[in-house]
Amino acid sequence: MKTLPMPTHHVRFAGGLYLIIILCGVGSEVALRGPLIDFGSAQETAGAIGEQMLRFRLSIVADIVMALADAALAVLLFWLFRPVSAGLALGALVFRLLQSGLIAAGLLNLQAAVIILQSGEVADSADLAMTFIGLHAYGYDLGLIFFAVNCLLMTVLILRSGFVPRLLGLGIGFSGLVYLTGSVVRFVVPDMH
Repeated sequence: MKTLPMPTHHVRFAGGLYLIIILCGVGSEVALRGPLIDFGSAQETAGAIGEQMLRFRLSIVADIVMALADAALAVLLFWLFRPVSAGLALGALVFRLLQSGLIAAGLLNLQAAVIILQSGEVADSADLAMTFIGLHAYGYDLGLIFFAVNCLLMTVLILRSGFVPRLLGLGIGFSGLVYLTGSVVRFVVPDMH
């Protein structure tokens, strides 16, 4: 196995960023925001968010932290894999940054839901807020399409690198196919979600 083209502390920092991404991403969706949202009932969702507004806002903050960590990780991975193939590493950087930017921009939809629910000035505020929450979900899946392309490029880079286990590269490639399939299905056959 080849040696890493980057100091070990940078690689550990990249691992720490992965940990932040996982904890914030899963935490925001599964622990904080997910239990408040019932896509079958705008009124129940509005009530749950209203009762636990801080929790909902913390989910947005966790996603912002996740997006920032993801952007930093994109740069570190570019520097790590640039010696393997500068073109592929640059492509992976661009697609990961696009994913991070789309997911971060989609958080504006969640903020819009908060503003609508707190204003009390919109007649059907629960339904409108739910529309924005739904748009956030679509934006997230759009970001995951770009992330899937990043995963596929990273698979090639890992398999060529000689300094990262091939099994890890194959796992990333498989996850990229899963993300791509699930996200494309949301846009092509939305009733399946």
